[in-house]
Amino acid sequence: VAYLDYGTTSEHPAYLWTPSWMCNNSWGSVCFRSLSVGTKSGYRLFSVTSVDKMDCIHEGAECPDVYIVERLFSSSLVVVVSLSMPRRMNVYHFKRGTEICNYSYSNNILSVRLNRQRLVVCLEESVYIHNIKDMKLLKTLLNTPHNPSGLCALSVNHGNSYLAYPGSQTIGEIMVYDANNLSKVTMIPAHDSPLAALTFNTSGTKLASASERGTVIRVFTIPEGQRLFEFRRGMKRYVSISSLSFSSDAQFLCASSNTETVHIFKLEQHSPSRDGESPTWGAYVGKMFTAASTYLPSQVSDMMHQDRAFATVRLNMFGLKNVCALSTVQKLPRLLVASSDGHLYIYNIDPQDGGECVLVRKHRSLPPSTSPSYAATVSLTSTPPSSTTLTGYSEDGGAEKGDVIPEHEFAEGPVCLDDENEFPPVSKQTN
Repeated sequence: VAYLDYGTTSEHPAYLWTPSWMCNNSWGSVCFRSLSVGTKSGYRLFSVTSVDKMDCIHEGAECPDVYIVERLFSSSLVVVVSLSMPRRMNVYHFKRGTEICNYSYSNNILSVRLNRQRLVVCLEESVYIHNIKDMKLLKTLLNTPHNPSGLCALSVNHGNSYLAYPGSQTIGEIMVYDANNLSKVTMIPAHDSPLAALTFNTSGTKLASASERGTVIRVFTIPEGQRLFEFRRGMKRYVSISSLSFSSDAQFLCASSNTETVHIFKLEQHSPSRDGESPTWGAYVGKMFTAASTYLPSQVSDMMHQDRAFATVRLNMFGLKNVCALSTVQKLPRLLVASSDGHLYIYNIDPQDGGECVLVRKHRSLPPSTSPSYAATVSLTSTPPSSTTLTGYSEDGGAEKGDVIPEHEFAEGPVCLDDENEFPPVSKQTN
């Protein structure tokens, strides 16, 4: 789930666009159907359950100029960072309209990642790892390589909670860190130029990466760090990769950039012909190229082994940043693209033959609000919680400071953190 600070545009000066896709469930059945959007007035959360309908399930106005908004799966927990206070992270229970806690840091917050076990805050030269059950700070990774975009990825599988971030500011090294056991896992020499995009598959067993050149996308095994696939996005020009996203079954990987093309790659190993089976002309040519590549320079040889896009999308725009996700909507595979022009595009994908994807629906991502948000309604009838201690989890509706969430709330299965039985009280903290 990628975070992008889109900023304001001349075409849409009223909005501060920061769209990100969120998983709707625990990692075993992940489906990207939720969209969060930061705006000048606050933030909005959308649900995409059908091609023809996009529901605004919440509109938050707790703080303006939101440039980071991350929701924990389909729960009521949402993390927000505003331009007015870029060093402070606010954690809200949006269905109750209350703030759970807030944390302040030594520098501007560039990105936030979370799963059911960990919450990670990335600054320019440091990373903070919190226990999401009680928001206790577990680890501070200081003096990390200069990371002005806050690039990092956290596995949504809380069973491993792998964290990936740049290991160098000059070349494309990836540091993989175990956020559960708070230990380094491996360093992957992924690219020759600095990193631009990172993403895990839903089980945390694969990691995809792209560099600032944007021509080659690589997929590695985790935790081993071995290269599995290498895909070539293009050769003619360098581009800025804005997002990478696996399908829930990790059979496909999509990549969007500042160009008009979104690429979808198929992750399949090409097995040799079985004994007794007549080789096809394509297989024969492939063997010729493989044999010839051993006599060519390594750069040319690598290019010959890189797979091309299985499917593509031609957007009717150029130069606009966007985030993409592969999802199943109404039982069919779809590509979802949220763009900084203020729209959500839904495309059909042919999982057998690939090719050019067909646009089936275009939504305005910030439709006019027809009713006040739940948080706004609550604020009219109740007083805000204390700034130092907030009501949190308990079986009988009350909580004492220091309580933690029972383990059954984080048992295997769908996440259901959408009622009153949620996070414990946490005091304001400064890091």
